[in-house]
Amino acid sequence: MATSGKGGKSLVADRRYIAQKAATTGGRGTPPPRKPAPRKAAPERSGNLLTRFILGIWRIIWGTFWRVGAVCGMVLAGIVFYFYQQLPPVNALLDDRAKGSVTLLDRNDTVFAWRGETFGGQITADTVSPHLLHAVIATEDKRFYQHFGVSPRGIASAISINLAAGRGPLEGNGGSTITQQVAKLLCLGVPYDPKQWKSEADYEADCRGGGVKRKLKEIPYALAMESKYSKSEILTIYFNRVYLGAGARGFEAAAQRYFGTSANDLTPAQAAMLAGLLKAPSKYAPTNNLKRAQDRANVIIDLMLEQDYLTTEEAAEAHAHPAQLSDAAQTKSGGFFADWVMESAPDFLTSTTTEDVIMRTTLDQKLQKDAEDALAWVFDNKVAKGSKAQAAIVVMSADGAVRAMVGGRKTENAGAFNRATQALRQTGSSFKPFVYAAALDLGWSPSDYVEDAPLTLNIPGSGAWTPDNYDKKFKGLITLTQALEESRNIPAVRVSEVVGREAVARVAKGFGILNDIAPGPALALGASESTLIEMTGAYAGILNGGSSVTPYGLVELKLKGEADSLMGAGGGIGERVISENAAKLLTFMMSKVVESGTGTKARLEGRPAAGKTGTTSAARDAWFIGFTADYVTGVWIGYDDNTPLKGVTGGGLPAEIWHEVMTRVEDGVPVTELPLIVPEYRKPPNAGNASNQPVDPNAEFPQDPAMQQQPAEPSVPLMNPSDDQVEALLKDILKSGN
Repeated sequence: MATSGKGGKSLVADRRYIAQKAATTGGRGTPPPRKPAPRKAAPERSGNLLTRFILGIWRIIWGTFWRVGAVCGMVLAGIVFYFYQQLPPVNALLDDRAKGSVTLLDRNDTVFAWRGETFGGQITADTVSPHLLHAVIATEDKRFYQHFGVSPRGIASAISINLAAGRGPLEGNGGSTITQQVAKLLCLGVPYDPKQWKSEADYEADCRGGGVKRKLKEIPYALAMESKYSKSEILTIYFNRVYLGAGARGFEAAAQRYFGTSANDLTPAQAAMLAGLLKAPSKYAPTNNLKRAQDRANVIIDLMLEQDYLTTEEAAEAHAHPAQLSDAAQTKSGGFFADWVMESAPDFLTSTTTEDVIMRTTLDQKLQKDAEDALAWVFDNKVAKGSKAQAAIVVMSADGAVRAMVGGRKTENAGAFNRATQALRQTGSSFKPFVYAAALDLGWSPSDYVEDAPLTLNIPGSGAWTPDNYDKKFKGLITLTQALEESRNIPAVRVSEVVGREAVARVAKGFGILNDIAPGPALALGASESTLIEMTGAYAGILNGGSSVTPYGLVELKLKGEADSLMGAGGGIGERVISENAAKLLTFMMSKVVESGTGTKARLEGRPAAGKTGTTSAARDAWFIGFTADYVTGVWIGYDDNTPLKGVTGGGLPAEIWHEVMTRVEDGVPVTELPLIVPEYRKPPNAGNASNQPVDPNAEFPQDPAMQQQPAEPSVPLMNPSDDQVEALLKDILKSGN
């Protein structure tokens, strides 16, 4: 309890408090001075400055970054909006080819070749085979449905791959999404200008180019596409515009080109093969290398399995049964023929057409394969491995309709050198039928006689010329039939000199030999040049009864989807060259060439055939051209550089190839007799012969009892006078300039 006044006692609490104070003051009444508490060390002034400096720099960087980012974002948005405004409707982007295509149909209206860039027709991502859709996504852009047109992860991965390979960051793998690939296909909206690019190929190469500038433009364009179009529409543009090799633009064209089916009906194996072409269309085109295309397809199938687009069973089935080419694509049928037919129409309807064109032709794909197989078989079985010799074949009907054409031993790409139509070569003895055609047309008979004896002609300006026979022998008086049958040179020259070189040249040109005819007496021996197709067409004139023939392959040309034709057939039978009797007598003579003469290797079992061999100077060219009642076929063999053939004559390999071709071509065709006349047998004249060997009357051919019409008597002297008379006659001919 507290008290009042000075004498009062303090409370207990107070005393305790005072005692505590005394203890702390050492018993004194006032406390000792308190020592100041130790102060914490202040941070170093330099550390403060560094921190503030770093924070300041960061604030500057961040401030600059977001401001620059904002500006760039605004610029990007402006560019994207600009591209967005420029993008047309989807349908306007599906087929933007600068040129059209040409589709070639055979005689049965079946497609066998394409030229230009084929567009198969519009397809959509909604209707296309789901296997194709999945194969493309799995191969090209597995996050297609997640990104907004550009994949930063894909670009970073591509840069890493390029740097690891020693390339520049944007060289090689670009990490492009499907949207970016479509942007390239559209050339970022830049239209084709022929004034700026030399060709459409240069334009597309520029569109596919890489580099920083290209990427900087490609990204906003892709973003604009993602804003303008749906994912399905972007895929639709892609499916219709992408190039897939062999002139196929778009998956529909490629499906038809390689498999003969629609892109809407593709199997997993077929879809994988087409998706595999996206990496390198020419390299992986199945028409170029089917095995390589199948191997690439197997990689795609595994990707589809990995991404759950195929079940294990479906993938196993696709691996076990890889995609195969259609018959037309697999045989590469008619490549040389297609090139030749393309040349028969104006450029604006073929090579430079801006429309899609349909061409109906005369090609028979069965005969084409027969010719290709026969040539391959002979070279595989009759010719030394590694031979560089070339060959060409033409098969045509008697009216000049070309049914098959082989322009070289191997099927070449479009535009390759065609030895059947472009190689001008000396014709050799295959020219001799025109010599005898001229004589027969003047009234000579195959049973007339000509002297096979040494002959020297003095050629003004050239001196003496002495032809020789292949076997270096002379047989004296022989019939024209025997002279052609054995391909004897001197009789051919004698006949040519008597009937006149101009007459022979006129017949040859009438039958379609367009190149200049050699002016000298050697024209009878085939010194002039011609092409295989011209020579085959000339022989067709003999088969059809003596009328000229213009070989042709085009039957009809029209625009796709149109009913009216723009062009019709450009060839066929023309004017008469020799009489029908002369043609039939010549056919008889040529049948003996095959039956018992230089062309026996061409003989067909149970089927009449006629033809003529030909071997040129130094054996640089070897020919056999012949016919049955159904087809005329020409064969040529030689080297592209004119190297002489070793051990080859027209009666050898060319005749064997002809036999193999015609055996296949005529398989199953009813036998038809040749249109020929068997001549009346004539006794040999009493004059002697240079070889002093008796003429064998049994070598002649007896008169056919069924023949009613007798051949006319010759209207010019026969070559069966004495040696003095022959010499005088030749001198007169030379003086007259004939």
